Amino acid sequence: MAELLIIRHGQAAFGADNYDQLSDLGQRQSAAVGAHLRRTGWFPDRVITGTLTRQKETLSAMGFDAKPKEHAGFNEYDFHDLLHTRFGGRAPDLVLQDRKTHFRTLRETILEWQQGGISGARETWSQFVQRVADARDFATQPGADRVLVISSGGVIGQLVASALSTPSAIMMELNLQVNNSSLHRFLFSRGRVTLTEFNATPHFDAQRELLSYS
Repeated sequence: MAELLIIRHGQAAFGADNYDQLSDLGQRQSAAVGAHLRRTGWFPDRVITGTLTRQKETLSAMGFDAKPKEHAGFNEYDFHDLLHTRFGGRAPDLVLQDRKTHFRTLRETILEWQQGGISGARETWSQFVQRVADARDFATQPGADRVLVISSGGVIGQLVASALSTPSAIMMELNLQVNNSSLHRFLFSRGRVTLTEFNATPHFDAQRELLSYS
């Protein structure tokens, strides 16, 4: 069976005017996971990112030369849009800038979104689920034995939840566990995708100070 390795992007610039870029820590995390893969002899023969800058910067910092393909299905859900829509056009500053408040509110917002709420958001929950499934199918087309994807926490949560056939709400519980630059492995063959590893960070075993969730 072929292997699909999905890596969450390194830490982004939380609270900055432009969130979609890696922080200094995110650059170090990405370099560490790239070094780990080379050290263990894992080299991809297909590389894919979403279209987000933080995903592309992660791949660049990992140090692989392969020219990636892109699929927007690997982009994160637009949490800014969901939060602003939930609060009638503008989320409170505390929700946007305080980490604890942000992630508590985001969890509540995603659960409401999954149940058909957040009317007026740019993307519905069902549209998100479909585009993630389309991206998975794109990545697991025949012709590659080792596929590397750089994606985001919500997409990874949904891919894992789908592989395990869990209720929708489990996706968000998984999403909130996913570490920056963590590894998630799947095996795939003839349309079947099986999870074999979730949220692994062996590249931080000797560098625990690099560990982060957001």
